[in-house]
Amino acid sequence: MQYKRESEAAARRWCSVNEVAALLGISSPTLYRAIQEGQFPAVRIRGRLIVPMQAVEEMQTEAVAARHIVNAAAWVASAHLPEAETGTEDGPSASSSHPFRRAGVAG
Repeated sequence: MQYKRESEAAARRWCSVNEVAALLGISSPTLYRAIQEGQFPAVRIRGRLIVPMQAVEEMQTEAVAARHIVNAAAWVASAHLPEAETGTEDGPSASSSHPFRRAGVAG
């Protein structure tokens, strides 16, 4: 039953932090800390964090193609995302153009 839920989560565009943590085989608190520290992409809608599956898929593709370890924090800070833009903890600035950039996190 757990595997069916995980495969359904992978097929969606957005997933909860708990679903992505299960897919990655890590604890939810570990993923929440990575998100809070700007080391993993997420979007906050009111009080809820959701993770774009596109980011997870791109990290997976890079790891497979390059045959090396992809450090999520370095991936978030790398050329995959534009430089951090001014924003608030509640959301990105009006000029923010990339869906994976957490507002206020330096790149």
